[in-house]
Amino acid sequence: MVITITAFERSPDRGRGLARDMRVRWALEEVGQPYDVRLLSFPDMKQPAHLALHPFGQIPTYQDGDLTLFESGAIVLHIAERHDGLLPDDADARARAIAWMFAALNTVEPPIVERSMAQLFDRDEPWFEQRLAKIDKLLHIRLGQLSARLGAADWLDGSFHAGDLLMVSVLQRLKGAGLLEEYPNLMQYIARAEGRPAFARAFAAQLAVFTNNQQG
Repeated sequence: MVITITAFERSPDRGRGLARDMRVRWALEEVGQPYDVRLLSFPDMKQPAHLALHPFGQIPTYQDGDLTLFESGAIVLHIAERHDGLLPDDADARARAIAWMFAALNTVEPPIVERSMAQLFDRDEPWFEQRLAKIDKLLHIRLGQLSARLGAADWLDGSFHAGDLLMVSVLQRLKGAGLLEEYPNLMQYIARAEGRPAFARAFAAQLAVFTNNQQG
């Protein structure tokens, strides 16, 4: 049975690869696993059929036979554990790679998402600029720490792994924000990951959904 994931029928990111199904697509491409995509509208995501797969009514979900998963990080970890290519064979290196996965989602992503939400919903509030300044201050700390740790290396710990996949997916949300430019090694890190053939295939697949909807 072919793996099936869910994605937005009309993604609010307009095909820029920022929706979280992109992380799962990329992981599947990295390990060479074929997959189908079931597209959902926003109303579909709140229906009982989808809520049975994802209790919070979001995307992506992952179905493989009798197994159903939600949360992009958990899905990527499952893919990485089941297929070669995204986790090192060495036990200690594997543990470090998983630690970087958690760091991407628990330490680096939250202020980035908070920034996006503030810009989307709070821009007209009198305290918006003050809140944005506080978020950006924290982001500069996090980006500085990440930049220092990466240094001149290509990847976070040895060869490319699932931690890099998730970290780059998180950092991409800051493109155009004027924050990443202060950290050239992080910009190069993102570009290096985006140059991977698996990323290109995943990006093209999710962009095709937006393009087809526009043409339709």
